[in-house]
Formats: sequence, structure tokens, C-alpha cells
Amino acid sequence: MAISVRGLTKRYGDLLAVDDVSFEVAEGEFFGILGPNGAGKTTTLELVEGLREPDAGEIRLLGLKPWPRNSALLPRIGVQLQASSFFDKLTAREQLETFGSLYGVSKGTAADMLELVGLADKANTRENKLSGGQRQRLSIACALVHDPDVAFLDEPTAALDPQARRNLWDVLRAIRERGKTIVYTTHYLDEAEILCDRVAIMDRGRILAMDPPATLVRGLDSATHVLLAQGTLPVDQARAIPGVDDASEDGVSLSLATHDPGPVLAALAERGTLDGLQVRSATLEDVFLNLTGREYRA
Repeated sequence: MAISVRGLTKRYGDLLAVDDVSFEVAEGEFFGILGPNGAGKTTTLELVEGLREPDAGEIRLLGLKPWPRNSALLPRIGVQLQASSFFDKLTAREQLETFGSLYGVSKGTAADMLELVGLADKANTRENKLSGGQRQRLSIACALVHDPDVAFLDEPTAALDPQARRNLWDVLRAIRERGKTIVYTTHYLDEAEILCDRVAIMDRGRILAMDPPATLVRGLDSATHVLLAQGTLPVDQARAIPGVDDASEDGVSLSLATHDPGPVLAALAERGTLDGLQVRSATLEDVFLNLTGREYRA
């Protein structure tokens, strides 16, 4: 087991940031911690990494206690924080070589890492000249340049445009294919559903659910929504179709809610109303909102 956490608790004054949290992460697993702002995700990571002292609980990281700061663990873990700082006036290659030198890593390894994260063509570009997505990839490369067994990535795709975010997914997949254990936080539920073997959904310092994304979605027992262009069918006729639980219009689409989409789709096919049809099943986002609520949190 790469990580074992039992009864982890951390309080800041009156704020109970982490409340009796327990979980395990297997070697080679891609494990996501999800939750709204202030849920305790980052604090949990910092406790496991050994950056903060827990008030209570037990942590084993690669079989060792991370606190007090354990120097034996440092070469075996890589940490990418929400906000990364780099050395001034160094190129991407020089940044990696400098980080690598702290662990006795060769310059050739640094070059290989630039290739892995897709920055080989930016090797001689200063960090402050890189785009946001490129800086994120460089930050991950710095966390991984010494080939750690466990990588902690705190919102690595935050504030990236869709293309940069998708490119970074490829980097994360490549890291996973190397057999590394990855623990990461994100607000992007779609990427967690695609990338993670398991996820823990946190809120107010506690873990509310923990399972593979597909298992969590199946457990929600949410209706499938069949979407048609508004006016395709009258709402009352749509509600009369066998298998339809409810039908509604929103000014753009006619939505049919069903727990048995097969007969519904067959009935629509008989009516010749399949053009432009969309089927939306439950997602990890539905699970997340069901557990944590829909109110906005700053």
C-alpha cells in the first residue's frame, strides 16, 4: 500500500479543516480527491506529504511516517503545489537540471522529462516566457524529475484553457503508465471521471463517498435524459411514451426523463423523431452535486 491514512484530523482555531478522514491508496493507483472550495482537500494532501503536523490520526506514506519531516521520504515523493515558484531567469531545461541536481539526477534525465511533458522544443525558453499550460507542465516535470514513487498534484489543470487541459491529461496518463502512484485534487469532474481509478469526495473536512467513478455514478440511480428539439412532440404525448418518468421543456429542448431508455428510444424511432436526439446519462458531476449541494461557495 502506497498510502494509509487513519482518523486524520486537523483544526485551525474553530475551523475543523480535516475531520476524522481515513483512506488508502494502492501502489500504481490514480487517486483523486474532489470537493468544493474549503472542503479540506489541500490540507489533507499537505498532511500526507508531511508539510503539516496532524492534530490526530495516523499516516503511513510508503510505510513511513511523513511527520516529523522525514528526509528518507523526500527522494521518493514528488509534490506539485497549487502555486509553483521557479528560479528567476532560468530556462525550462535549467529549471529541471537545478531541481534534479538536488537529488543527484543527471542532465540527461532532465532532458527526458522535458520530452515526457511535451516541452522539448521549449528547453531554451525562460520560464516567464512560457504559457500558463506550459508552466503547469514544467511544474509537474520538476515534481517528477527525480523519478518519485508517489506524485502529489494539487489542481494541476486549474486555470488552463480546454486545449492545454487536454494536453496535460496526456501527460498525466503517461506518468501513470510508468507505474507511478498519483494523488491529485481537481475541480474538474469530467477529468476525474476519465483519469482516476478511484475518487474520494470531500466536504467540510469529511469524506462523503469513495469508490471508482463508475461505481459512484451507478449508485446514484439517476434518470437518463433523452433530449429532443422543442416542438418535436407535445409534452403530454411525450409523457405517455412507455418508460418515460417525466417530460419537460426549457425553451430550447424537450427533455424526457427515464430509468429505462431502451423502450423510449424504440418508441421515438417508430415516430421518426431521432434526428438531433441526445442522450445524457448521470455523470460524476451529478454524484458530486447530490452529495455536496448546489449552492455557490467562494
